[in-house]
Amino acid sequence: MPPDHANAIERMNRFVQRMNEVDRNLTAPYVVPKDAATLILVDRSETRPKVLLGKRHARHKFMPGKFVFPGGRVDPGDKRMPVARPLDPHAEANLMKRVARPSAAKAQGFALAAIRETFEETGLLLGVSVSKIPAVPSGPWAAFAHANILPDLGDLHFIGRAITPPGRPRRFDARFFTLDASAIAHRIEGVTGPEAELIELVWMSLTEAKGLDMPAVTGVMLEELDARIGDGFGHDLPVPFYRMPRGQFIRELL
Repeated sequence: MPPDHANAIERMNRFVQRMNEVDRNLTAPYVVPKDAATLILVDRSETRPKVLLGKRHARHKFMPGKFVFPGGRVDPGDKRMPVARPLDPHAEANLMKRVARPSAAKAQGFALAAIRETFEETGLLLGVSVSKIPAVPSGPWAAFAHANILPDLGDLHFIGRAITPPGRPRRFDARFFTLDASAIAHRIEGVTGPEAELIELVWMSLTEAKGLDMPAVTGVMLEELDARIGDGFGHDLPVPFYRMPRGQFIRELL
């Protein structure tokens, strides 16, 4: 095993240990985790890959001032958005594991939520230009129709899943995806700024990004991405799943 890969695995193990130590004393009432999706955009145009992160507003109650990847809750309409290409079969199969009432539509909805949330928080429309677009769900997806852009899920990679441990006031069952920055088909200016959810966007190498002030799960997904790139970045690689059954935080593979 290459040294960098071994170091990444060791850091993931330390993350699991740290979460077990930190989360034991959290006592908020039990809440059911909400389905959520997060997208890591990767720019590979230079020697060292860079990832896109946004800084959350300091006035936010949830993770104020932290650097995060764009993401948020899955909306019911997400799975109804038409796409240029569906998910890779491996990604689709992994997204349907360990979920209630699994279906291809639900798996696609997770992926599309990551793309929609990225647009809402950054102004970036990800997909391919088409001459004519089918009917789309109301809300943020209308911007894709207006720009004649269809999301393309064929090159979207599902790289991780994490459920917020019990005892926290907000809990998410988050799926983490990654997509090459070449998928940026259009940009709407003015989405980020002093009064927005994300006050700034930064492109940073994985090494630089690890030095930012970020939530623990964001940092560990950077490690997962780093290790995945080292393993060839195939769709068929197993997907890590972080969760806390019976009071013990664990990392397992889907």
